[in-house]
Amino acid sequence: MRVRRGEELRRRRRESARLLLALTCAVGLVAGGCASSPSTQPVVRVGVVDPQRVLNETEAGKKAKESLNAFMKNRQALIELEEKELRRMEEDLIKQASVLSANAKKEREEQFRRRMAEYQQKANELNREVQEKQKEVLEGFREKVEKVVARVAQRLGLVVVIEKGRGGTTLYHDPSLDISAMVIEEFNKGTP
Repeated sequence: MRVRRGEELRRRRRESARLLLALTCAVGLVAGGCASSPSTQPVVRVGVVDPQRVLNETEAGKKAKESLNAFMKNRQALIELEEKELRRMEEDLIKQASVLSANAKKEREEQFRRRMAEYQQKANELNREVQEKQKEVLEGFREKVEKVVARVAQRLGLVVVIEKGRGGTTLYHDPSLDISAMVIEEFNKGTP
């Protein structure tokens, strides 16, 4: 019985040692002694870029945001004008409700409802325009960023550049991998 236990213990130790060696080879902790050491495989260089930071800190990004904000303010002003007109119509209707005949009151209410429906349709249309403009501006900027990122990555010998940001796939990265500052500098030198 003791012999069996001893053999079982030695077998488990050998198995643990093999597993430990395999794990250390897999993560590259052992330089020699591994049949196919990761150290003989090419090193994959990775970079991380924060597109939001590039948008906020480049001249072209700031201009794109300003252009988009101006467009949005213009559309917002149109909506506010319509809202003012609707409020004025509503106030007039309330003030004159007691003096209007039933037919006239009903006609004014119907006119107000039609105007409200038109307003809602126009507001939806303007919102759609803003979304389309935003998509157009940001996609155009993104294409430029991708070209600059490619140039920086090639210069640094990076194989992969991962996007960092909210909702992105990068949960953590070593700060030394972040190439955002270099991309911003390159971008500000000359936008493609």
